[in-house]
Amino acid sequence: MTVTWGLPTVASSALATTSTTDANPTACANRVNNIPQKLVDCVTKDDLWAHMVKFQEIADANPGADGHPSRNSGEPGYKASADYVADVMRAAGYAVTLQEYKFHYFSFVGTPVLREDSPTPHSFELGKDFNPGPVVGSTTAKLQPARGIVVPATPAPSSASGCQASDFTGFVPGNIALVQRGTCTFVQKVANAEAAGASAAIIFNEGNPGRTSLFSGSLSGSEHIPVVFTTYALGTQLLGQYTPGSGPVLTIDVNAIDDPNRSDWNVIADSKGGDPNNILVVDAHLDAIYGAGMLDNASGSAAILDIAQQLRNTNTRNKLRFIWFGGEEVGLLGSDYYVRTLPADELAKIKLDLDADVLATPNYVAGVLDPKDGVNLFGRAPGTPMPPSIWGPSGIARDYGIDYLRSIGKNHILFSADGTDAFMFQQAGIPASGVLTGQDCCKLASDVALFGGYEGNFEGTVPGDDGGCVDNPFRWCDNLSNNDPEVLTWMSKTFANMVGHMAYDTQVFTSSQGSGGHVKGHTTPAKVTAAKVGTLKGAVDS
Repeated sequence: MTVTWGLPTVASSALATTSTTDANPTACANRVNNIPQKLVDCVTKDDLWAHMVKFQEIADANPGADGHPSRNSGEPGYKASADYVADVMRAAGYAVTLQEYKFHYFSFVGTPVLREDSPTPHSFELGKDFNPGPVVGSTTAKLQPARGIVVPATPAPSSASGCQASDFTGFVPGNIALVQRGTCTFVQKVANAEAAGASAAIIFNEGNPGRTSLFSGSLSGSEHIPVVFTTYALGTQLLGQYTPGSGPVLTIDVNAIDDPNRSDWNVIADSKGGDPNNILVVDAHLDAIYGAGMLDNASGSAAILDIAQQLRNTNTRNKLRFIWFGGEEVGLLGSDYYVRTLPADELAKIKLDLDADVLATPNYVAGVLDPKDGVNLFGRAPGTPMPPSIWGPSGIARDYGIDYLRSIGKNHILFSADGTDAFMFQQAGIPASGVLTGQDCCKLASDVALFGGYEGNFEGTVPGDDGGCVDNPFRWCDNLSNNDPEVLTWMSKTFANMVGHMAYDTQVFTSSQGSGGHVKGHTTPAKVTAAKVGTLKGAVDS
């Protein structure tokens, strides 16, 4: 996607129309923003967008192993982002630490290939026709279907293709195995193909309702042959071309870097003043996935960076600790490491966490995090159960966000912290709230009723339902133009209102304190997965 420098024209029916008063930039540079309204007024579109432009420039100057602009954890663009944040925060007078930790890094090198060489030469499209599994390998060989393929597909799942060793009876070693999704795990299918001597495996979707499109599946990590996942349409196309003994002939080529001990960093910046026994953490994740990561989450990173700058002259009652976490996109790694390794007495000094994760969605919702009544963004199931002791204090912060949204004529929706760094603080018994504006697909009819816009994609192609740009491999379109600067501005002000109040508020120190006037009836939530999982992780089962 072409990057639009400066303020882009964003195609969205959900653009904010409410403007708020901004303070004079010269006044903001010198004044003490010791009340929330002052801080909110000093958070401006120009300042926010300047940080966004810088993050895009960093991504463009630091392509990842796949050759595309990147700020992914473990890559030069992420470290350059961390250094930029650290430099800005030092210049603003904060005490800055880069906290290093290690993680398992994986990235494709160049562009994975699936190509038909004969009888009809054709290159299949990455991210549309096929997705590669995380196994390195290259082969040019004849295709041979495993037994058990059910085509046309039945209304209910019925394929057990590749689930038994006998499905590969008569398989010619060196051929590429064609296997249909269904019944057993992908790991089992690939293991049987390997045992039969296959040089690669193609697993196509089963073809039942909901199982026709492109997908990705999880593997064990011990596979030795390249694996690609395809649509039902491509699988049946290849099956239709199959002639025993002659093919078709395909080429599969997958290259990658797999480093189990790659360095990554959290950027931690403490205010010089404030009570060191009562710490307010303000966080965003700095890392991207599959590219520049401008909406997810340069937008949140820019917001807290600007808020920190606007508080540089202010000695708040509570100590401020701004943290830009790494590794969020690959499993909340940075926040998990931070919370898990912080000594218990130091962890006890943190009284509240506020998280900014995705703040500039074109086809937005205005989400506020709430551990009591929040639902998941995807599917809207109840969030992971959290300690009741954190409900009240989290609700105090939550309500300051809701109050600001109401003051500018905006509705709100309560989301859980599942998939955000706030989740790690809540699990540790630390109250937490935050904001988000939505990503991927799908915005619901009920959301449109509250916020306008369109059903389907929150971002990317709007209107559309292809899943957007965020967290989708091989699209590389979460760039500057995937952000709405107006939404970024009023949602950053919403977050600033929460920070401005909680920097002085003493209610957060009383876990029994009531949560204010926006309480809903509580339903006991079901356990759900904590971390956002990239598309390549896929489903572990069939």
